[in-house]
Amino acid sequence: MSSPSSPQQDASPRAADRVLIFDTTLRDGEQAPGASMNLGEKVRVAAALEALRVDIIEAGFPAASPGDFEAVRTIARKFRASRICGLSRAVLGDIDRAWDALRDGEKPRLHVFIATSPIHREHKLKMTRPEVLARAIECVQHARSLCEDVEFSTEDGARTEPDFLAEIFERALDAGATTINLPDTVGYAMPEQFGAIIAMLKRTVRHVERGVLSVHCHNDLGLAVANTLAAVQQGVRQIECTVNGIGERAGNCSLEEVVMAIKTRGDYLGVHTNIRTEELHAASRVVSQATGFAVQRNKAVVGENAFSHESGIHQHGVLQHAATYEIMRPEDVGFRSSSFILGKLSGRHFLRLRLEQLGYPVDQAELDVLFAQLKELADRKKVILDGELEAMVEELRHGPQEGRFKLVSLSAVSGTTGAPTATVCLELRDGRRREGSAEGDGPIDAVFKAIARIAGVSATVRELRMHNLTPGQDAQAEVQLEAVHEGRTVHGSGLSTDIVVASARAFLEVVNRISSSRTRTAESAAEVVSGAV
Repeated sequence: MSSPSSPQQDASPRAADRVLIFDTTLRDGEQAPGASMNLGEKVRVAAALEALRVDIIEAGFPAASPGDFEAVRTIARKFRASRICGLSRAVLGDIDRAWDALRDGEKPRLHVFIATSPIHREHKLKMTRPEVLARAIECVQHARSLCEDVEFSTEDGARTEPDFLAEIFERALDAGATTINLPDTVGYAMPEQFGAIIAMLKRTVRHVERGVLSVHCHNDLGLAVANTLAAVQQGVRQIECTVNGIGERAGNCSLEEVVMAIKTRGDYLGVHTNIRTEELHAASRVVSQATGFAVQRNKAVVGENAFSHESGIHQHGVLQHAATYEIMRPEDVGFRSSSFILGKLSGRHFLRLRLEQLGYPVDQAELDVLFAQLKELADRKKVILDGELEAMVEELRHGPQEGRFKLVSLSAVSGTTGAPTATVCLELRDGRRREGSAEGDGPIDAVFKAIARIAGVSATVRELRMHNLTPGQDAQAEVQLEAVHEGRTVHGSGLSTDIVVASARAFLEVVNRISSSRTRTAESAAEVVSGAV
């Protein structure tokens, strides 16, 4: 057996109010179609989960495949702070296989499950209630003979007869289970109903206090977090969830959402977790990169829009006091700060502030003109970039400005052999032409380096976004990029049916803005010197 290590909660004064976080991103989350991860990706996700201080990491289903076995074994050996769990069907051979993967871990957990609902018993298992009960007892006893920490789950428990649920959980505790878990496997339950099931179990299961009561909710009706919180209110002290809510079908209870609900509404729920919430955004990005599943912009807590504001009323309110429209601090979940979007709903107050931040203090007359131009441009474009705002100010004050450099031609070569190269020709205002070549990590990178070399400008591209403006094979593509020059952020955008050309135009816009800024600075310096003389 493993060394004694209580799976129960700690003995601190607030232990009874602490909710354990059981993350199943690496097991149930990976079951989402297209979300499979290789060993390296799983290790990176496990590292992010341990950085979050997740209590239990379900690392996989060792009997499912050699790859899953190796992933669970590797993670169990490598990570020591969180408990590492392996899932097993109620089959003796599966349990032995899971234990082989976990046995070298510091804090292993065996997780045994069997379906209990009438529809699963009849159509999937072809077993009666007594047969399911006998199998569950046998397998929990076997698991406990190997490991001190055993979790028992009733698959499709939310659609199981209440009396059978109470009986099988009671017998599982008698057989040695230390955690009993009620899954809403198909996301069928309603919050009030699900909470009532938990209340019933607490009333009727003898010695229920011997184990930790847990739930595992799916999101088929969009109620996974609501059902989980309803269960917590009835005394559940372990939550099974996934980062970004990924998982089978519509996914699982979202870790970041349920954790921040508990933190933000601790006054109402009266419980807490040990999660380091400032790591939530980082963990979300790691899982997104590992699975290839983008996080939707309006995703609660970790979505790009979670702390973004475009409405002028909201912008003004947040600038006066963040709590007017933000119930969480962005820093608490790993964002650097709130973000304010310039668009058609923005107001004068934020426009003036953003101009000041960019180094363009304006008087009231200038503000009125720029605000009208902003509204006109925003009707054609969703978001106004800083570079576009700067161009509006410069044109207002100095008249239309042509860029110093204009793209004449470019040729980019890429393939499986040799480094990608690009040759670019630019034309200056006086009609002279300059040509240059460069190698890069790809054709776009090579084009950027060639342009920078010709223009004599150093800028680091920090973010590049592409999207189609029109459908079809000849779609018009827009490239938007963000670059950094001498600590200053500069934006550019470009259009073309060729993404390399669109990228070149976007980067050239950045280069021209930097060049124009240098020219203005030099002219200002010359005026100062002339006046001094």
